[in-house]
This record gives sequence, structure tokens and C-alpha cells, in this order.
Amino acid sequence: MKYLLDTNTWIWWNMRPDRLSETVHELLTNEKAYEELLLSAISPWEFCKLIEKGRLGITGDPEEWLSEAFKMPKLRLVPLTPRITYKSTVLPSPFHSDPADQIIVATARDQGATILTTDRLLLSYDKVLTLW
Repeated sequence: MKYLLDTNTWIWWNMRPDRLSETVHELLTNEKAYEELLLSAISPWEFCKLIEKGRLGITGDPEEWLSEAFKMPKLRLVPLTPRITYKSTVLPSPFHSDPADQIIVATARDQGATILTTDRLLLSYDKVLTLW
């Protein structure tokens, strides 16, 4: 099975794994439980925007943090392709207007992945599989 990490899930795994649900924490600690982990190319951008806006503090260099955070077992960064960008604009209704969430959902749908997320809006969207 493929799982796509929502931005918060990816950040928490690398900074505050205690904030993850027991289900997600157990999944991420067992490489045999998944085929691969996916991360949308929008997530590193969201991480950097959180730092820029002062909503996320880290010690050390953000580029080094990013480099380390990409070392998760079986993690694949999914590029923002023309297909995914288009699909993010035509998601089945109803869906909210956050562009990053639209790209994450379109990426999961394109890749056939379940999103690991705590986001209530994503969890309630029945056009994509989610887990928390």
C-alpha cells in the first residue's frame, strides 16, 4: 500500500512524533507495513512558508532539516506535474479552496495513495482515502 504524508504528518514525524496518532506512528515505524511513502512537492514549500511566517520554529538550518527529513525509509518526493496541477483544479465537489490541500489530494488520487493526515477537511472528503 502507498501512503502520502500530509505536510503536518511529515513535519511531526521529523520533529514531534509523539503528536502522531498511534496508528500512524506504528505504520511509519514498520517499513514492512507499506510499499512506499509519498510526499507531494508542495510539502517542503509549505514547511518553508511556516518558517517564513514564524508559525514553525526549528533549531539549525532549514536546508539541513529538509535534507534529513527526506531520509525516511521508502520516501519518494512526487513532483508537481502538469497532470497533478490540472487535477488539483477539477477535484470533485465539495472541496475547499486551499491550493496546497488541493495539490496533496490530487497527488494522492493520481498515485493511488492513502493520505496520512489529521486535517479534518481532508478526513471528511470522501473522494480520497485517508488515515489517522
